[in-house]
Amino acid sequence: MASVRLISTSTVKAETITEPNRRIELTPWDLQILLMGSIQKGLVFHKPKPAQEENSLINHLKTSFSRTLNFFPPLAGRFSIVEHEDNTRSFYIDCNNAGAYFLHAVADGVTIADILDPIYVPSLVHSFFPLNGVKNYEGVSKPLLGVQVTELVDGIFIGFTINHAAADGTTLWNFVNSWSEISRGFSEISKPPSFTRAFPDHPIRIPLSSLNVNASVTSIVHFEDRVFHFSKDKIAKLKSRASTEIGATSISSLQALLAHVWRSVIRSRKLPADLETSLLLAIGGRSRLHQLIPQQYFGNAFQYEGTTLKAGDILECGIGYVACAVNKMITGNAEEEKLLNFLQSWVENPKLLSMEGKYTDALATSSSPRFNVYGNDFGWGKPIAARSGAANKYRGKLTLLPGAEEGSVDIEASLPLDILEAMGSDMEFMDAVSH
Repeated sequence: MASVRLISTSTVKAETITEPNRRIELTPWDLQILLMGSIQKGLVFHKPKPAQEENSLINHLKTSFSRTLNFFPPLAGRFSIVEHEDNTRSFYIDCNNAGAYFLHAVADGVTIADILDPIYVPSLVHSFFPLNGVKNYEGVSKPLLGVQVTELVDGIFIGFTINHAAADGTTLWNFVNSWSEISRGFSEISKPPSFTRAFPDHPIRIPLSSLNVNASVTSIVHFEDRVFHFSKDKIAKLKSRASTEIGATSISSLQALLAHVWRSVIRSRKLPADLETSLLLAIGGRSRLHQLIPQQYFGNAFQYEGTTLKAGDILECGIGYVACAVNKMITGNAEEEKLLNFLQSWVENPKLLSMEGKYTDALATSSSPRFNVYGNDFGWGKPIAARSGAANKYRGKLTLLPGAEEGSVDIEASLPLDILEAMGSDMEFMDAVSH
């Protein structure tokens, strides 16, 4: 079996620190996921042509990585904890330039095809990411950001691991986009992050009882990852079908696509008709609270909301019915007042999420097909594919990413093998999947 050989591990610091004592408070959106895992996303590239010398390429990436950290000082820092007399704790990011991880590795004998061609994502891909197994609360002693550059026979895989209590997917991809700009020779980045904190205006205190990191997790359900690719044209047909069924024009392409996937999962699981099942979505806050937080806001700006339907209705009432339910859930929970109410109520009654092993009858989405994934040219061409790591995975997770072709979408489904096999044999579902 192929394995990954570690060549070097470095702690890279920001080249220049402009505000060495900067303190970034954590918000309810950050704190609610302290017990969860990190974000792990990776990019597959062809090898540079003509091939650069190994040391030259690695040194260039490491140097540009350090320069990019100048613009993202929290990612070179660590969490800090303040103990209070009332048995509570508060957290903030100390921009102390303790450094981020940079790993160089080689996957001997492994080609790009070995990663992308199999129906199910090879488990070897998980070893292309640093900081595996680290939970967000460990950011007190562990780096908040790690990067691993793994050489393949004919390509390069760059894996990113970022502490999810420090940053969300928007922040991660802004960093990656910025790093690629610096790597190509830019002295400034096009979208500098904003560290403003309009909320809270004071550190949030969390009861120690909520920080029980030793709490038992329900039985682990084994699952596989499979990436389903949907072309722009196929998605347009799903949207048209959903809109026609209910006579509405408010259904979005993504809502129709998610309804299509949800229906296939229900068919494949053969659930009782009267069993209720849920779809959880991460509702973004930047566009909805734009007067409070800018688009380049550094940190988390989302909260999970869900819609629940009976399995029988999902199958019998059609894709339009399901897409309409998803639409109503999103529009009903995206109002500025509701988002602000969540932030305020969380401060008064902190609740930490832990999705592992809990949502066995639900699907939950993460990431977004709107992220700039394929614009990341580090100097030798754009990526040809994206993959995620093992962190923060659980049964029923749907990782949404743009496809390599404009307008296409890749959905990585993390589900038990028998369900994924049934989906692969579901003609109605696979008719919309592009090969």
